[in-house]
Amino acid sequence: MVTDRKRREPRSGGHRRVGPVGLRRAGRVRELVVSGVIDSFGMALGWTVLVLLAVSRGGLAEAALYNAAMLIGVVLSAPVTGWLSRRYAGRTLLRGAAGTEILLRVGALAGLIVGLPSWLIAVAVTAMHVAAWVGFAAMRAEVAAVDARPRSMTRYALAIAAVEAAGTGLGALLPAGPDGYPTGWPLVLIFIAYAGSLIPTIISSRRARMMPHGAARRIMPARILRYAVSTLTGGTGITGHRRGPARRPRRRLAVSPRLLVAGGGIMLLASGPTLLAIPLTTELHGRHWVAGAAIAFSLGCLLATVAVEAIGTMKLPAVLRWTLWGVAMLVGWLGAPMHAVSVLIAQFLAGVSQTAFEGDMDALVADEAPADGITTALAYSASVRALGGSVAVKLLPMMVTAQAIDKAVSAAVLALGVAALLIWAVTALPRLHRPPVPIPE
Repeated sequence: MVTDRKRREPRSGGHRRVGPVGLRRAGRVRELVVSGVIDSFGMALGWTVLVLLAVSRGGLAEAALYNAAMLIGVVLSAPVTGWLSRRYAGRTLLRGAAGTEILLRVGALAGLIVGLPSWLIAVAVTAMHVAAWVGFAAMRAEVAAVDARPRSMTRYALAIAAVEAAGTGLGALLPAGPDGYPTGWPLVLIFIAYAGSLIPTIISSRRARMMPHGAARRIMPARILRYAVSTLTGGTGITGHRRGPARRPRRRLAVSPRLLVAGGGIMLLASGPTLLAIPLTTELHGRHWVAGAAIAFSLGCLLATVAVEAIGTMKLPAVLRWTLWGVAMLVGWLGAPMHAVSVLIAQFLAGVSQTAFEGDMDALVADEAPADGITTALAYSASVRALGGSVAVKLLPMMVTAQAIDKAVSAAVLALGVAALLIWAVTALPRLHRPPVPIPE
């Protein structure tokens, strides 16, 4: 998708002036952030109740099934996002995704309560998360269209990550009835929050700027299109070379397969315990520790930006950085069966590492993607990570029980450690043995 914004802020003396356009931009970003925060709170609250109900009904295996279904939905959302974004404007895309997700949220939770088969709930969960991630990609593209500076996107992502802890904690602390889920008026409020939290997104969509790729190219003058592309890519343009009016920029693959394989592999080896944190914490130490684990994860998320900047100064190859993030996602879980505090430490480290890894990967993918394929590239980046995570959460309960999670973690840490050494040997050692450049006299 591209944006139909046609005005730019006035500049004077090289400094940006805060005028009516800037105030409207700040207000729009604030509106998008608030909509995303409310949606994420409701989603985290309802999803926590759904997972805890699955644990009480079928143990870790059933909870893992729904988590795998969730991640498969994220995987499928990438091609769906690409197809829809070429055909529908942002307003239609956001409203359609949110409306579909409301129905599926209510249907999945209600179906689990009344005892529908697990496979049917899993199908609903998959469809629900396809709609959710289509909407999430559209919201991120809308934020970039309004203000392409990294600060706005980071603010949006961190606000969502922080509020998810509140929704998860509240869902875990609500009093449960004999069947493992809240009853009476708390259950009514859960349904209202779970479905109603998407209403601000539907209201916010009335001001959406995003347009289908083809429509934008048909109606936008060349100068405005070049400005929009420059804004979305940080001023780098499409190629950096002048082209004649008859030539079109050559299309290239939006995402590097090498990056996708590496990102999916890291998630396959490292993300299982973190993605299953709610059922694992419940089985190991009781549901009352779930809220603390969620808060610890969110606190770690808030430090991810600092961690990325610190590691970035080391100038390590991207895949080596990602492997080290994977090790950090796992090490805290080595002591998880022994004491609940270890779970808090594990989730804090996972919050730092997983958020840093995802941000690092998305930044590199967006930098390599063509200007008109950034939204689709980011969708595929999230999709391949979700594919690795879905396999991990499905296999982990088949290999070990919750009490033996440290054994699976030890094997994964060993595998990632060996991979890191091999990557370092291949990439760093040749540079160390490179002969020095002679200094001219």
